[in-house]
Amino acid sequence: MEQILPGIWRLSFGEAERFTPVTLREIPPDREGLAKLDHVDASPFDLSRVRFNRTVRGCVVEIPMGDGEQIYGFGLQLKSLIQTAKKRIVRVNSDPNVDTGDSHAPVPFYVSTAGYGVLIDTARYVAVNVGSHVKVGQGTPARGGAAPSGSTDELYRARALDGRYVVADIPTAAGVDIYIFAGPDLRQAVQRYNLFSGGGCLPTLWGLGVWYRAFTGATSDEILATVRGFREQNLPIDVLGLEPGWQGQSYSCSYLWSKERFPDPQTFLADTQELGFRVNLWEHAFVHPTSPIYESLRNVSGDYEVWGGLIPDLSVSSAREVFGEFHAREFVARGISGFKLDECDNSDLTPWFWSFPEATSFPSGMDGEQMHSFLGIYYQRTIDDAFRRHNLRTYSLARSSHALASPYPFVIYSDLYDHRDFVRGVTTMGFGGVLWTPEVREGVTPEGLIRRIQSVVMSPMALINAWYIKSPPWVQVDMDKNNRGEPSADAPVLTEAVARLFRLRMSLLPYLYSAFARYRYEGLPPFRALVMDDPTDVNCQKIDDAYLMGDNLLVAPMFVGQTERDVYLPAGRWFDFDTNAVFEGGQTHRISASLEKIPIFVRDGTILPLADPLEHISREAVFDLRCRVYGTSPKPFILQEDDGETRDVERGVFNRVTLRFENGQGSISRTGSFPAERYRVKEWDVING
Repeated sequence: MEQILPGIWRLSFGEAERFTPVTLREIPPDREGLAKLDHVDASPFDLSRVRFNRTVRGCVVEIPMGDGEQIYGFGLQLKSLIQTAKKRIVRVNSDPNVDTGDSHAPVPFYVSTAGYGVLIDTARYVAVNVGSHVKVGQGTPARGGAAPSGSTDELYRARALDGRYVVADIPTAAGVDIYIFAGPDLRQAVQRYNLFSGGGCLPTLWGLGVWYRAFTGATSDEILATVRGFREQNLPIDVLGLEPGWQGQSYSCSYLWSKERFPDPQTFLADTQELGFRVNLWEHAFVHPTSPIYESLRNVSGDYEVWGGLIPDLSVSSAREVFGEFHAREFVARGISGFKLDECDNSDLTPWFWSFPEATSFPSGMDGEQMHSFLGIYYQRTIDDAFRRHNLRTYSLARSSHALASPYPFVIYSDLYDHRDFVRGVTTMGFGGVLWTPEVREGVTPEGLIRRIQSVVMSPMALINAWYIKSPPWVQVDMDKNNRGEPSADAPVLTEAVARLFRLRMSLLPYLYSAFARYRYEGLPPFRALVMDDPTDVNCQKIDDAYLMGDNLLVAPMFVGQTERDVYLPAGRWFDFDTNAVFEGGQTHRISASLEKIPIFVRDGTILPLADPLEHISREAVFDLRCRVYGTSPKPFILQEDDGETRDVERGVFNRVTLRFENGQGSISRTGSFPAERYRVKEWDVING
């Protein structure tokens, strides 16, 4: 046992495997950020109580839990927020339809309301029993000791409360390292983990705008007609995503433009850029024989194929060089701003198993199980490096991730589509250092469309994904998947409703970008469950349908069929974003919300900078701010100011812009080395309630 960094301990057991998240990391811990957290001298619990055993299966680690602790984490979880008393399988899977722990972004890291976090440093499909059982003679009876009444629910919940352990069963491994992250509270335990990972990502400013992904079979002319229509309607959209049809061969991938659908790709890119759109390309990592990089990757790929294509071992430097240099030269240098890295997860839970088997061997020495855990991470690193070659940042998509991922500017998405699960993902992602978008793919009814867009504009990526719909989804609201192409009679009204939501997103960009800056430098997730900030509030501990956006906004999405909902507000005063009505915290309120409204609440003492919405974000964009001041003693608000897209920010070329409101007067001041001013305050609006 050793303390390796402030507030972080490592426990080593047996002989750890060669390929683990920590041993393969490429970004070092952010020591400067770690030094700014609360100083902790002692470990958060008696580390001598952690037990290790070799078994015929591999090895087992038992980590003690105290009575009353609630456990969160294990990466992106769509089916549950609280993980206490459950069994989690930390395994990459594309379709986690049931609450097993399988996930697009499984992370062997969890946190406790007792104020600590634990990273199990393995790429194996670890099975974790989270305080669900005790060994013979080591526990106490269920509370009260009375026999259950006989209902199935009570019978299965009658478990011991004391003497519990988190039991991690790690297959094949002869040893493992365990990392303990002190708080002293749950929030700082998460921050330590993210800073240990290298800090959070700071995405491009334009990437936080609105995204539209086009129909996969559309031609360049059809797509240009669509996006010109967006501009004619003054719809604020920044990113245009192209789906598999842009390639001549996409399953597996040639990474070559389709000559039929995109006969002149460079002119197409120039036309979209002139309209103010950034272009993002769909792809996956399986390389078709017609690809220019196929032969160069043949000897540095796994021994199985996927869709007739190679699986490059992107942990091998020569494979990453070939793959990354090609993307940097052929795409980034020609104006492509990002990629959608599809199908880098696994498909154990689908009837059509399309991915590679766990028995696959890779040149690095990894097996298929380890590569399934790492493929998404290495894919993100390789593409991020392609932009680094041009001193650019990106904000992109990936369908898989794992531990220590917070520095990478990629957002997870899914082929599943349950709205409540998607909102729950926004609450769980913050416990594992990953980002998630509750994307919008269709709207079978006007209500369904608007409710989903309301959720997505208040998320890490405001993604409208129309990959299988020929027209924008807000003119497809009465169409099902087998009857597309005719506009809805509701389209004009819906277009204006959608435009208002897009403008709301754009008005929040300075606030949101600054929340991501805190993620980068402090490790604080920009979106997080209420329990992260109020771990001792038992009401916050179970809320999975509302979340914080930055420090000062609480978002409570509405779902189809709802005209009102209960919203629990943590302690303090809160203001309704739309009406300025005041609500007391520490209690639940019944909130009515028409289809036009998404319940958003602003914390008392907030200075909220709202920008006049721009149609799109250029590098030279300047934001005119209308600053709302909530309450009588507002805290200063710090804005991140930089060019929004280059790596210069990593070399310290940025400003901290401080907004203050004191003695009835507002002020703005700057410190830093960025030479331009991107923020101008137009007015201050005081809301005392």
